[in-house]
Amino acid sequence: MESKLSSIINGRSEAATDLLCKLISFRSLAGNEAEIQAFLANYVNGLGFDSRLVPIHPGIESDEDYTTVPDHKGYDGRANLVFSVCGAGGGRSVVLNTHVDVVPGSDELFTPRVEDGVIHGRGACDAKGQVAAILLALDGLREAGVKLRGDVTVQFVIEEEAGGNGALSVIMDGFSADGVVVMEATNLRVYPANRGAVWFKLAMEGKSTHMGRWREGVSAVDEMVGVINILKEYERKLVAESGGDPLFPDPAANIKVNVGTIQGGNWPSTVPGQCTVEGGIGFLPNKRLSDIREEVRREIETHAGPWAREHHTLTFDRLHNEAYRTPPGHPLVQSLHAAAQAEIGPSEITGFIASCDARLFWHRAGLPTVVFGPGDVSFAHSVEEQIKVEEIVAGARILADFLVDWCGV
Repeated sequence: MESKLSSIINGRSEAATDLLCKLISFRSLAGNEAEIQAFLANYVNGLGFDSRLVPIHPGIESDEDYTTVPDHKGYDGRANLVFSVCGAGGGRSVVLNTHVDVVPGSDELFTPRVEDGVIHGRGACDAKGQVAAILLALDGLREAGVKLRGDVTVQFVIEEEAGGNGALSVIMDGFSADGVVVMEATNLRVYPANRGAVWFKLAMEGKSTHMGRWREGVSAVDEMVGVINILKEYERKLVAESGGDPLFPDPAANIKVNVGTIQGGNWPSTVPGQCTVEGGIGFLPNKRLSDIREEVRREIETHAGPWAREHHTLTFDRLHNEAYRTPPGHPLVQSLHAAAQAEIGPSEITGFIASCDARLFWHRAGLPTVVFGPGDVSFAHSVEEQIKVEEIVAGARILADFLVDWCGV
């Protein structure tokens, strides 16, 4: 059976290539996913699976885990695509989840090209290549006549890049399973944990005056510089408190307090009356989002000067991704890791350096979750985004072997 299954999947590499090229051609930015979801619904149905477009949960925007999306225009006509492969009974179930939305890019990035077995274009690895791998694996199992015992539910969701609202919606809808595999580009390595990330906005009010009368004013920029130094000291504390996790052996490589933008003042010879900083904080699973928010507030209140303490506002209104950690010895992790090692050879189980929808399935749904998929995440969001066809096929073989082991046959 294993040999037959592998042969079938290998023989469908051209079809997987054609599918991914079609998917790349859809400019599926946030709010513009309807066409790709309709295409995928027809494609999935053509494979013999019964797909359905599931509207975004009506109460999502008031949910505590909802992420605010800039220029949001609502969810009318937008949906996740879900389908199930029903098992014969008596096996473990699994969700295979990935996303169809992509980050913006130039027009040429949405014109796919294939060179020397490599597919180039926006979404090639993040994450339309994951869609191709999932469908290749399931179509291979179907063609090989493999009847799984456990149910497989596939979710192609929207708004992952904006913070995970598509995955949050399917969780709110009640979809569940014995385990979840979130497909992202991991070079076929298995990651049962990922770092978290939260964005912050810090506004400082000063007292504006002509620079010739600077003693009568207060520079909002100078006050902000003092607070930025406090944030950098907090970064050092965060690193020191986050060691000892074998999934993240080098915490300094994953923990960062980043000042991304800064704006202040309006004239060179005027003491600036306002300054605004926006940035992000990367953190590991030893901390929760609530810890980070409270610790940042406490650091400023404790160490800032009197003016800054009284005249700043700190908000966390946008990206708020928890870190998560499934125990690496969990059977879900071990099953997928065994399938991956059979394909790529010995590999270590470590933590994923990016945040993704996996943390919602762990924290919100309470489900064991791993991150896995073909492709190199270093190409994601770049003008060089790409994925190797052979890696998509290898990823499909790993998924198929994992499903046989996890779900039973």
